[in-house]
Amino acid sequence: MDSAALSLLAAFLLSLLGLFAFIWSLRQGLLVENPAAASVIFARGEVGRVDDPALHAAQQHSLQAAATAAPPPGADAADLRARVLADRSSALPVFMFAAFACFWLLLGSVAGLTSSIKLHAPDWLVQQGWLTFGRIRTVHLTAVLYGWITNAALGLILWLLPRLLRTELRGAPWTLLGGALINTGIAAGIGAIAMGWSDGMEYLEIPWQIGLFLVAGLAMIILPVLTTLVNRRTEHLYVSVWYLVAGLLWVTLLFVVAKLPGVHTGVQQATTNWWYGHNVLGLWFTPVSVGAIYYFLPKIIGRPVRSYNLSLLGFWTLAFFYGQVGGHHLIGGPVPGWLVTLSIVQSLMMVIPVIAFTINMGGTLQGRMHLARWSPTLRFMMFGGLVYLASSLQGSMEALRSVNAITHFTHYTVGHAHLGAYGFVSMVLFGAIYFMLPRVLNWEWPYPRLITVHFWLAATGIAIYFVALTIGGWLQGLAMLDPARDFMASVTLTRPYLEWRSVGGCLMLASHVVFVGHFLAMALRFGPMRTGAALFGTARPEDLELAYGK
Repeated sequence: MDSAALSLLAAFLLSLLGLFAFIWSLRQGLLVENPAAASVIFARGEVGRVDDPALHAAQQHSLQAAATAAPPPGADAADLRARVLADRSSALPVFMFAAFACFWLLLGSVAGLTSSIKLHAPDWLVQQGWLTFGRIRTVHLTAVLYGWITNAALGLILWLLPRLLRTELRGAPWTLLGGALINTGIAAGIGAIAMGWSDGMEYLEIPWQIGLFLVAGLAMIILPVLTTLVNRRTEHLYVSVWYLVAGLLWVTLLFVVAKLPGVHTGVQQATTNWWYGHNVLGLWFTPVSVGAIYYFLPKIIGRPVRSYNLSLLGFWTLAFFYGQVGGHHLIGGPVPGWLVTLSIVQSLMMVIPVIAFTINMGGTLQGRMHLARWSPTLRFMMFGGLVYLASSLQGSMEALRSVNAITHFTHYTVGHAHLGAYGFVSMVLFGAIYFMLPRVLNWEWPYPRLITVHFWLAATGIAIYFVALTIGGWLQGLAMLDPARDFMASVTLTRPYLEWRSVGGCLMLASHVVFVGHFLAMALRFGPMRTGAALFGTARPEDLELAYGK
């Protein structure tokens, strides 16, 4: 039995084990509606109080007035003190990961725009080998997926878990060492790719020798995370904990299996490649982003999630159905027909966790969607959640053979990938950083209007990018299927859509310059320090002194 079949069999057996665990949880009453678990994200007495650290005190009061006529009298001081200590314990690692994420975001954006322009101006910047399309596009991919998203996701995990577990982060120095190893691996991997040294598989281009740095770094982060989980001081594990911890464990396993040297070759390599390529989105980026929304969205509007049952249902169905989704990228390839059919079926089954999430978030936001006018963080979260629904439904439909016959090998797939990775994942991570950093640095965002500028540049950019590639890719696919037209006809008709793609990319790059510039201004202590109820609700003066380290 070849390695690809073994990997798929192992994934299937894990799904069966998960199914039995799910049945056991039903017998234990795990899915019985649990208001106490849904309220874990709040301190006692805090439900009903809005919270967005990206706002000034006056704006925070306006947000509260728009949410409820009268806020609750006050949160429990002991709970707030525990939250402050949790934030302080993770502050340095979170800031490190956020800083690395910003650096790779800028580098990856420049590389991405360069590769985009080359698609309609192929003779631009061809004097150096590392600037050729094949290399600069892969530099972009590695920088944004591993550099930006992974660093931001790790920072998010290290900040949220101590809060949700109501304990301090254990082993913070190990997370710093882990972050250093991961980013050393990313830097070395990008350098190797630019020089032409690559493993040659999409999303797995980093040579396996350098990939060892990433594995070692992830291991050094997993240990403190699990230790913190074991030493929790909360009775309930909030659903975000399930998503975040599972995502961290999943991506490590996926990367190790996919990068095993000398194991995956030929058709097996292609099968493993897309097993990893799709799962890194569905079992790493998606769990982190969905887990973030389940925390930040209810926290901002001051209302527990509508149905805790639906949130757990979404988690388990994601775990059950996503493992084999990547096979639909191999439709028409020399792989077993059952593998492709299984992938198509599981792609369609992914509608279940997506619809569960959407219904839950819609019910939670009922009557409070208008708060997005005041809260920039909520705006990012709502946008990301809506795009999660759109990109997931589009992906399920794209897996169908009749649709795939047109969209395969076209720019349509590129547009879909960016809708998920940017419109969903990156927008959620932007919102999370806007919420976290004032708590990490004890300093407010100096220019709040730049947050709005960032949002509209990014939202407009991804909209132009996606629409252009969706239309252009569909027409490209139809042209390639038309026997009366030669191949070059399918190439030339895409040029105006590729130019619009670059326009969208320019807007996204501009939004990143605004975001990173604002981050630097905050880190360098420009603007006033937040000193009031906006940071910790109705915290007492001594609690605020603890927060500021006085």
